[in-house]
Amino acid sequence: MDRRDFLRTGAALGVLGIAGRRWVGAGTSATDDATLWLNWNENPMGLSPTARDAALQAVARANRYPDASRAELATAVAKLHGVGPENVVLGCGSTQILRSIVASQAAAGGVLVLAEPTFEAMARYQRPFGLEVERVPLDSRYAHDLARMKQLAGQGPAVVYICNPNNPTATLTPSAEIDTWIREAPESVLFAIDEAYFEYVEDQAYWSAAKWILERPNVVVTRTFSKIYGMAGLRLGYALAQKKTARLLREFLSADNANGVALAAAKAALADGELLSKSRKINRQAKGIATACLDELGIGYLPSHGNFLMHEIRGDLEAYIQRMREHNIRVGRPFSPMLEFNRLSLGLPNEMERWVDTLRGFRAQGWV
Repeated sequence: MDRRDFLRTGAALGVLGIAGRRWVGAGTSATDDATLWLNWNENPMGLSPTARDAALQAVARANRYPDASRAELATAVAKLHGVGPENVVLGCGSTQILRSIVASQAAAGGVLVLAEPTFEAMARYQRPFGLEVERVPLDSRYAHDLARMKQLAGQGPAVVYICNPNNPTATLTPSAEIDTWIREAPESVLFAIDEAYFEYVEDQAYWSAAKWILERPNVVVTRTFSKIYGMAGLRLGYALAQKKTARLLREFLSADNANGVALAAAKAALADGELLSKSRKINRQAKGIATACLDELGIGYLPSHGNFLMHEIRGDLEAYIQRMREHNIRVGRPFSPMLEFNRLSLGLPNEMERWVDTLRGFRAQGWV
């Protein structure tokens, strides 16, 4: 089978795991799976056509090392952010970079300061390195309690992890408040700013912390292709950092930590002028369907600035999750200490209608 024949067959689609998938709008699901996957904050639309085609083409070059593709993507990312390729660190998902941040700071000891609840990777990745962990409950706005976090970080050494918008709450911490702390902090306090859901935010009180990286060596901003770009299964993320900091992070990463298929898809996705706007539009529609039903049923929820939301649960959370599972709907796992809430990832509009019908049925049974 030659290269052209391979690309025409289902073999290439099978390798990529996208057989039967299509770029979707407000209609049907991107997969033929009867299960609704509303638990991992993925983009339900799947890869865009341009990213998919680029990935398929890259399969035919899978026998070659992806060094040139790595350099090309780093250059594209740098151009997007107005920095140089030397300021870009590629990772196998942004979570690998979060681990490298912890590892790079372990020798200095100190403390890891983070919110509770928040994305769990940093707390998990620090375990082999034995950093002291300080967990700070979210404030009354469900934003990061920066004043308390600042007290605990002190003059360092410290790693401060800020996921903004926060996962699992989808709530914002105003960027101006973060800027104030960064401006005042000593370099011994390293800020790891996780912007995994940056592209979904439409609030003027929010902007990227990437503006600090050329000025401050103690700021690292992480982004991912897993969320709005629909590439969760291909595992690719990146960090933005000052040149010296970026070099340090790379020392704790494999040199070949991004595969050629992911790199090709990401480069095409960045150049796709419709991907972000279309994904945001579908996300707004899906969120509107979910929140309208929650309002109808009198179920409270937090303001969402991502592709997921946290809503209240009346009754036992584990029972709710299991009942949804029995209806072939996967919803978010428990996030302590917010066990009176459930995290719901937003699917396509028709998928959210199915969740709405199921939730109304639960109300009729007196379960919610």
